[in-house]
Formats: sequence, structure tokens, C-alpha cells
Amino acid sequence: MKIYNTLTKRKEEFVPLTEGKVKMYVCGPTVYNLIHIGNARPMIVFDTVRRYMEHKGYEVNYVSNFTDVDDKIIKKAIEEGVEASVISERYIAECRKDMAAMNVKPATTHPKATEEICGMLDMIGTLIEKGHAYVAEDGTVYYRTRSFKDYGKLSHKNLDDLQGGNRSLLVTGEDQKEDPLDFVLWKPKKDGEPYWESPWCQGRPGWHIECSVMSKKYLGDEIDIHAGGEDLIFPHHENEIAQSEAANDKPFAKYWMHNAFLNIDNKKMSKSAGNFFTVRDISEKYDLQVLRFFMLSAHYRSPLNFSSELMEAAQNGYDRIVTSVSNLDYLLKSAEGSMTEEEKKLAEEAAVYRTRFDEAMDDDFNTADALSVIFELVKFANTNAGEGSSQEFVQYLKDEITELCDVCGLIVEKKEEILDSDIEALIAERQAARKEKNFKRADEIRDELLAKGIVLEDTREGVKWKRA
Repeated sequence: MKIYNTLTKRKEEFVPLTEGKVKMYVCGPTVYNLIHIGNARPMIVFDTVRRYMEHKGYEVNYVSNFTDVDDKIIKKAIEEGVEASVISERYIAECRKDMAAMNVKPATTHPKATEEICGMLDMIGTLIEKGHAYVAEDGTVYYRTRSFKDYGKLSHKNLDDLQGGNRSLLVTGEDQKEDPLDFVLWKPKKDGEPYWESPWCQGRPGWHIECSVMSKKYLGDEIDIHAGGEDLIFPHHENEIAQSEAANDKPFAKYWMHNAFLNIDNKKMSKSAGNFFTVRDISEKYDLQVLRFFMLSAHYRSPLNFSSELMEAAQNGYDRIVTSVSNLDYLLKSAEGSMTEEEKKLAEEAAVYRTRFDEAMDDDFNTADALSVIFELVKFANTNAGEGSSQEFVQYLKDEITELCDVCGLIVEKKEEILDSDIEALIAERQAARKEKNFKRADEIRDELLAKGIVLEDTREGVKWKRA
């Protein structure tokens, strides 16, 4: 299995730090609003990487954080007149709904920045002790960028060029910095902001330190794969390396993976341009499995253009697979017996598709080629299975298609239709569970309904539901 490593700018054979195990950290969203389709790309891409690793027999410890303290969260909280935690918890819940609807598996651990402050204080203290950080007069703690000799090794940027040419780095507070390129590890609170006690001042962490600490706590000093969108390479991931390697005296991540940008009708997505779409917006027009199919139809390192035409093409492609599986299900109702000799030969022919699927995925997770192989398998099944085929042969073809689709996180078996009366009964049971403070059962019912394609919304008027 080869992975393109941003650090070395080449494809490398994947060799895990511990045989049979993969430690993987993926930067998660800042939770101040519903996630948009740009957020969805890394979620889907790296969930698929994880699924393929598991398909190959690896035990994957997959950590993806929620950034739940941030300027944007605080701004929204002030606008609504509520605590910042109210905003972050609301949108973490909404994010989980969207992830489930896209069939993104929950991470092994979803840490929240606000619950890891102690670890951040410890790492900042270590960096100060080692001379990699210093405290300014107002209690701000800065990382001494030039103290880390390998700074720039991920983004392949030179410090002197940065200082000369990138004025955007010279952020506020530069007058108290030793060097304009130094970045914040801890900052003093402002009026009305959430804050924590620290040896330096009442305040909150800088963004970069959060991921270094959460990765260390849940995966250890060294990890196999660190991943995220290519917009995070600099400065976020570069700063993570500087902090982690300076604090731990070990290489931070062996492989760095980054997905390319998503554009809308060949333009950058932005609210001001009026081409901004949340995952929830897309769910009103398409099954989110279609969005997932669309995301996987291009290589993750290729820029991806989102348009209604391309989504329609994705819908057609996804439907072809679903229809084929549905036809095989129909044949299974009357099929009987074991494979004939001719069917055994056909099954041997079909086995090559699994091999070719693995070859595509082994080549830096080429999902576009992997989906092409699934289409060929679908065509093979449509051509060779029919009335009179044995039960064993039809079941074999169905299993091959659904298993390869499952590696891609694509659900291609139609769910049994759930009746409105059954939904209402489950919602009533959930309301009763919430009244009794049995939140575990309430969450189980929500997840059960979500798995059946029913999305619940808790509103002031009560619980509303819709089909995903």
C-alpha cells in the first residue's frame, strides 16, 4: 500500500509503527455552524481511508477532534446571548447527525478542545522550560518559531522568505513578540469570553496547541498518519509539528495526508458569492450517499468541482449500483441450490474485480478507479445473473458488490420502509426516555431512526422528523 506523503512529496510504502495497528489523527471542524460540503470532503475521504485500512486487517485507532473554543463560536454566542458551550454542543450534535447521514463512522475518540486544557497547559509549560516558548508581559505565551530548526519541513517554506513576503503572518500583538513569525500558544481572556486559569494569565489556548495535545493524549507521541484539508498544511500542521516535536523529542507523524479543495461551479465556495452549501442543504435534494459517491468519484488529492450536473451524474452512478443489488435481491427470493460448474468459472472471473479494487486503493487510495471497478462488477452481475441462476451464485455476486461498496462507505441495499406510525411510536418512547433522564436510550432511538433514514429535529414546537 502506497501513500502520498506531503512531508516528502512522494508516494511511500505504508509501514505502520506497530505491526497490524494504525494510529490516525484527522483535524475535525470548528463547531459554530452546520458543516458545509467543504468540511464533508475530508470527513468522507479519511473515513474511506480508515475503512480500507480495516478491510486490509489493520486495527485503526482513529481520532478526530471538535474545536469547541474559537473566536467564531464566541462571536455567535455573544450574538445569541448564550454561553459558548451552548453553541458548540448544539453544532457538535448537528455535525454528528450529518456525519451519520453520510455514513461516516464515529471516530474511536472525538475529543473536545475544552476538555483537554490541562494537557495543553502541561505541553506549553514543557515548551517554556525547553526554551521553545516565552511569556509576554500581558501573559500571552508565544512559540519561538526559530528555535525549531526544522520549521517549514511540511509546507516546504523557508522562514526568511515567510518574514519577507508573507505579511499576513504578522498578526496583532507583534510588538510584544521576539520575532514576527512567533505564534500564540496561550492568550489572555477578553471581556465576556470563556477562560481557564493558567500560570501565565486567565485565558484560552491558541488553535494549534489543541491538536498537538489531543493527538498525544489519545495516540501517543508518534503517530502513523495525520490528515486534513490542504488548507491546514500551513500554518496549522506546520505549527503542530514544531510544538509536538520540540515538546516530545520524537518525530510527530510518519505520513501526512491532505485532500485538495472543493470548488462550486469552478469558483471558491463563499457566503458572499452566494455559492455556499451546507451538508443539510444538499440533503434536501439528494440522499447523502450520493454526496459521498460524488466525493469519491475523484482522487482525494485532485481539486473537486461541485455542480448540479456532476451531482446528477453521481446520482445516476449510485442508482446503477443500488438497482443492481436490488435486482440480485429479487433473484434471491426464488433462487435455489449451489453453483453449477459454469457459475464456478464465472465466480473465478468475478474474483479479479476484488483484486483490481485493492490495487486501486493500494495506490494512494484511488477511489475513482476503485468505483470504476465496482461498475465493471455491477455490469458483470447484470449480464451473468438472471432467472435460473443458483442461490449461491447470486448471493456471491451480491456479497462482492456490497462488500466493496462498504469499504467505500456506500450503502447500496435499500432499507426496509418504516411506517409513519412506527416512527411516531419511537419518537414517543424517546420523549419518555428524555423525561426520565434516560439519555442513553433517547440517543439510541435517534441513532436507530437515523439508520433507517429518519432525521429528528428538536424544535421549540416539539420533535419534527423527515426522511433523509
